[in-house]
Amino acid sequence: MTFDLTPEQDQLRDAVRALGRRYGHSYFVAKAKSGEHTTELWTEAGQLGYLGVNIPTEYGGGGGGITELAIVCEELAAAGCPLLLLVVSPAIAATILSRHGTEEQRKRHLPGLADGSQKIVFAITEPEAGSNFHRLGTVARRDGDEWLLSGRKCYISGVDEADHVLVVARTEDAATGKLKPALFIVPTDAAGLTRSKLDMEILSPENQFLLYLDDVRLPADALVGESLDAGLPALFAGLNPERITVAAMGAGTGRYAIERASEYTATRKVWGGRTIGSHQAVSHPLAHAAVQVELARLMIQKAATLYDAGRDLEAGVAGNMAKYASGEAAALAVDTAVQALGGAGMTTEYGVATLLGAVRAGRIAPVSREMILNFVAQHVLGQDKSY
Repeated sequence: MTFDLTPEQDQLRDAVRALGRRYGHSYFVAKAKSGEHTTELWTEAGQLGYLGVNIPTEYGGGGGGITELAIVCEELAAAGCPLLLLVVSPAIAATILSRHGTEEQRKRHLPGLADGSQKIVFAITEPEAGSNFHRLGTVARRDGDEWLLSGRKCYISGVDEADHVLVVARTEDAATGKLKPALFIVPTDAAGLTRSKLDMEILSPENQFLLYLDDVRLPADALVGESLDAGLPALFAGLNPERITVAAMGAGTGRYAIERASEYTATRKVWGGRTIGSHQAVSHPLAHAAVQVELARLMIQKAATLYDAGRDLEAGVAGNMAKYASGEAAALAVDTAVQALGGAGMTTEYGVATLLGAVRAGRIAPVSREMILNFVAQHVLGQDKSY
């Protein structure tokens, strides 16, 4: 057992950290407040190969795994630039297409995902069903050699930046008559696909949308995989990378907040010339938050290692635990940093309160802390299913 990164992973971490710090949190905030996207950072990260670290080399990627992509997510977040679309496009979409797409789909989409020139976002959540794919209302039906998709999706990130959206729908199994999940690659400019921007109380350059699919007509090759049988394994192939990279982004955000607060408390002097960090009422909460973030990072590393080793069931447990631990730790770290800075913590200048909305959302999405506890109770502790 080792907790050391390989030399290549160390180099990746250092390089991504340098890139992130060159842009910094002020860049992230300025883009978010102006309604713009972090296009320059995304483009440069793609050109440098960081967006495609987990994509096979034959499609222009780095040939690494989710471990490497988690490093990218964490280090950009630790520099104050947590990019949500790293989770959606390289982690979810690229993994699904790499593992379950047809060869034509891989050739068509993976090179662009690797260099950042293409983005594919992910649409599973619905207003009524949430992310319970057993109850999805979006339905795909055959019409000759084509497909027609109808339904609604909500909280879909980055549709305005993407070329395609990976839509999870239900199809009817001709043999059994039962509905089963399937994934479709839908151009964001497809006829019948419309969107409505959701106003969110989160400072982020990435927007959230409601999607409406009204008999969106798709060619046969829009179906991910060679047949409908690919739907369920393809769906699950994207969920573990999603949880792991979201967790990595949360851990990076926690590190960023603790670093900003520690710099402040180590130099701020009041009441007799002592730094406020010399008082345990200030330093202990920060130390506690640092411990929680580091514990989350260990679980993220374990989950990514299991996933890259092909141990999907174990990675599912570890990935959910990592997401839970990171969500709690990031929220604690940002809140503690704000408290340590006092009034300064609520200013834009000091750059910690700007993350309050994002880390609070991290305890809800992409899966809530309560659903993770349900999962752990059932699959780890052997309890009866509670829902």
